Amino acid sequence: MSSTSTLPEADVREAAEQHLRRLVGRDDAVLHDDQWTAIAALVVERRRALVVQRTGWGKSAVYFVATLLLRAQGAGPTVIISPLLALMRNQIAAAERAGVRAVTINSTNLEQWEESHRAIANGEVDVLLVSPERLNNPGFRDEVLPRLAATCGLLVVDEAHCISDWGHDFRPDYRRIRTLLGELPAGIPVLATTATANERVTHDVAEQLQAASSEPVETLRGSLDRASLRLGVVRLRTAQQRLAWLADHLAEQQGSGIVYCLTVAATRDVADYLRSRGHDVAAYSGQTEPTERLALEEALVSGRLKALIATSALGMGFDATLGFVVNLGAPQSPVAYYQQVGRAGRGSGLPPEGATVVLLPATEDRDIWAYFGSLSFPPEVQVRETLAVLDDEGGPLSTPALETRVELSRTRLEQMLKVLDVDGAVRRVRGGWESTGQPWSYDEERYRRVREAREREQQAMLDYLATDGCRMRFLRQQLDDPSPDAAADCGRCDNCGGLTLDTAVSDAAVEEAEQRLARPGVVVEPRKMWPTGLAAIGIGLKGRITGADEGRAVARLTDLGHGAALRALFAPGAGDQPVPDTLARALVEVLMDWRPRVDGLVVVESLTRPALVDDLAANLSRFLKKPLVGRYAIVDPGVEPGRGAMNSAQRVATVGRRFSLQLDDAEVPGGDLTGRTLLLLDDLVVTGWTLTGAAVALRERGADAVLPLTLAVER
Repeated sequence: MSSTSTLPEADVREAAEQHLRRLVGRDDAVLHDDQWTAIAALVVERRRALVVQRTGWGKSAVYFVATLLLRAQGAGPTVIISPLLALMRNQIAAAERAGVRAVTINSTNLEQWEESHRAIANGEVDVLLVSPERLNNPGFRDEVLPRLAATCGLLVVDEAHCISDWGHDFRPDYRRIRTLLGELPAGIPVLATTATANERVTHDVAEQLQAASSEPVETLRGSLDRASLRLGVVRLRTAQQRLAWLADHLAEQQGSGIVYCLTVAATRDVADYLRSRGHDVAAYSGQTEPTERLALEEALVSGRLKALIATSALGMGFDATLGFVVNLGAPQSPVAYYQQVGRAGRGSGLPPEGATVVLLPATEDRDIWAYFGSLSFPPEVQVRETLAVLDDEGGPLSTPALETRVELSRTRLEQMLKVLDVDGAVRRVRGGWESTGQPWSYDEERYRRVREAREREQQAMLDYLATDGCRMRFLRQQLDDPSPDAAADCGRCDNCGGLTLDTAVSDAAVEEAEQRLARPGVVVEPRKMWPTGLAAIGIGLKGRITGADEGRAVARLTDLGHGAALRALFAPGAGDQPVPDTLARALVEVLMDWRPRVDGLVVVESLTRPALVDDLAANLSRFLKKPLVGRYAIVDPGVEPGRGAMNSAQRVATVGRRFSLQLDDAEVPGGDLTGRTLLLLDDLVVTGWTLTGAAVALRERGADAVLPLTLAVER
């Protein structure tokens, strides 16, 4: 294949616009100037291009039209790396409208992989969509990817801001793309697209696109104004008032839309409350099953649902005509917020004034930001420890086996290993991970600058809430919009006078919200299986656990109701204290609703909050008129609280060293608990392994059942 097209540029543009008309179904459709510039760079010059344009601008039209032009010239299929299944579904539907034959390879359609590979080999596929996670699958990486790199006609990286760890949605799997770019044969064009990249992220992505290419990257950044959006902020003091505002004003919003929440628990609570107020809504998160996700998305698009109450899992690539987006809680950066509000105001059928976007900030937003920030790249000592374990092993170690030897959660461990893989320090192989033996340096300076950038973004989000200036102008400037009019007011937002938001809430809605949020009680699910790999650290436990039954807690720390009081109780520096009256009453309400029949109580000791757990045990013993028969006592205070909490195997080991069951001889003669049902008390459930250890010890002494009761569950 030649490095450039042999057709005159005018002929290529005419053919491109014919394909565009088929794609959009309009005979008068023409390419934007930047659309044509990108297509020409890909098809005529066979170069690499980065397109940073607002949602709805037509980025997918660029790669579908370019695909059809390149295929007509004999090029191989286009490979699109796409991060979300919803995005893949929409792209395949769009491709079919344009006469493009598209297939996808992802974790949910394994049964179709062989057929897809055969169709690709037979030249029957124009577009292959793959998830970034596939790039680091050993079989796909070693067997499929080299063939695709050698034969593809165009490589597309969608949502390319995920490549950059400066971006709001950095994903380690995307780092593999840089290696892929370096392995492409000369003359294979590359397109990267995103709607949410500031100047720093744009420069970083363009620099990575430049890998192993002698031609400069064509970077096209357009206006980020969203003329179809009206932005506003409603500040309400309490969670009850914010829920009541939704209940009172959701029906007023045009069409269907999305209510974004910061946590999975909030989506369930809010959806439950709104349904009780007569609204057709459903919860949607990363924990929603794939088939249910698709059904919910279709119900929203068709108008059968007024709203999906969603986390950011319903984000990039969800393409529908939505009349509103409401954020219950603020995302941690203006860039992430711009990404979410971009779900609204797309397509036809909107009212003349456009879509409404409302942000309802909460005081607990910063606590949630801090939690997500705690999941960043680990400190150097933990990275070095992991590398040393792999070096000593001398062969592959599975992730479960590796986590028994390092103090990291499964999620953080896997993310770290993906980064180390791209850096060349480790390699993912069949059977797990192995060390490459290559030297590796910890880029502390870069990680520090990334942390500082995150802190600036969070402050910018707070500034957005407080500004009395144009809200769209604020967002555009945060994204370094290069347009000449970026400093102009939009005339549409609440501060510009183009949107007036009613902040009133009805007493009835507030009262019901208070009742909902005051209703305590969440289920504490017991651990059912021992973690794999315990034998590697000298612990002979495996298989099913005979331990605790289903228990209860007052609330999660992230909950909208009692979560606030619990966060204050367990906040660093809060000090030790008896159970506050409001939480004591909530605990009694949980018991009255649950009504467990127990013969005695056992309490888990605490080194940091002894007064809290002692008060909890003493008062519940009096209330239930049941004796305190024992303690899961701290026998090794040298094992500090929380040690091992980052992964299950380490936590099981440290719990076993730190605690031992001690029974009251007067209440349990001979230590025999046969026939007894016991209430197991603790203050806070983080991993659940301390409760498991205590429950297993009690069952070994003959207890018939062990029912955990705690003040809080971490999340």
